Amino acid sequence: MSEYSIPFNKPYMTGRELKHIAEAHENGRLAGDGPFTQLCHQWLEERGNCHKALLTHSCTAALEMSALLLNIEPGDEIIMPSYTFVSTANAFVLRGGVPVFVDIREDTLNLNEDLIEAAISSKTIAIVAVHYAGVACEMDKIMAIAKRHRLKVVEDAAQGMMASYKGKALGSIGELGVFSFHETKNIISGEGGALLINEPSLTSRAEIIREKGTDRGSFFRGEVDKYTWCEQGSSFLPGELIAAFLWAQLEEANQITQSRLKLWQYYHDSLEDAESKGIIRRPVIPDGCVHNAHMYYVLLSPEIERNELLLDFKRNDIQAVFHYVPLHSSPAGSHYGKVSGKLSQTESLSERIVRLPLWLGMSESQQEKVVELLSNS
Repeated sequence: MSEYSIPFNKPYMTGRELKHIAEAHENGRLAGDGPFTQLCHQWLEERGNCHKALLTHSCTAALEMSALLLNIEPGDEIIMPSYTFVSTANAFVLRGGVPVFVDIREDTLNLNEDLIEAAISSKTIAIVAVHYAGVACEMDKIMAIAKRHRLKVVEDAAQGMMASYKGKALGSIGELGVFSFHETKNIISGEGGALLINEPSLTSRAEIIREKGTDRGSFFRGEVDKYTWCEQGSSFLPGELIAAFLWAQLEEANQITQSRLKLWQYYHDSLEDAESKGIIRRPVIPDGCVHNAHMYYVLLSPEIERNELLLDFKRNDIQAVFHYVPLHSSPAGSHYGKVSGKLSQTESLSERIVRLPLWLGMSESQQEKVVELLSNS
């Protein structure tokens, strides 16, 4: 149980998770790639209009698979924002890759597409577009840059499930896309993730890498009479119980998203006055972007001391939090990565952001309490 009367997050259960888990137990299929895994794959492929979807045991695992699929070697450079979770960079660093950190946009906190080309060198292999808060990066420009320079694009859509860009599901635009189903996300399985493959030529290798570097998948489909070690890989599959839990969530993905959007919109409407007074700045959703209400954050006026505000929330039994410490300023980030240009927006915005509680089942009175405290800060 949370120590707060209004916690930052509460995992949402549809009520069918245990039923599906019991069915998997009854079927005697507990390892990966059972019937529930196949249902999830089909759903993700249809929703994302991708060539192939593969469940993984985490979004981190899906990113690590991406690095293997792109044949990252020591010294290869990968352009990404510094304002992201450590897995975005770590997956490539594990292969000897060098994250090249680029500043973010002031409006969406996404990778600033206008700064990418200045960061490209002869060693650049890929661009990682992180869709912060489920709001899309400017993918048309990013894809055009990648095409001009013959680079691959990986969409880090860890927070982007059920969001889209100009009618295209996030994760379906770059050569590869990744999702997270961690319990802090909108659609959950406790731990879990998925890799979306949009470049058909990568599909066969993705299946091999996911199965410890073997062609085990082909063996079970009857395409080969035995399976063997083919290349580097690892055990990236989730168990069938995880997939069974996830299937209960995917069945209600539309309803979950709509309910979260109502909570998000309540905050947005209620905080309009606080923004007009210069206390905060509300999130910006660019034209063409359909977000998923993954989070509601505000950017504090520079005059407001964030730590004092968070302590005030805590004194009122409300759990509000900030977010990432920029990777370029971390010990590992400064050691393994490099910076392209000034990261002034990254540094400024990361010090001013506050994320508000948002979870299904949150009452209007609870949201009112959050809004009132923030508006009077």
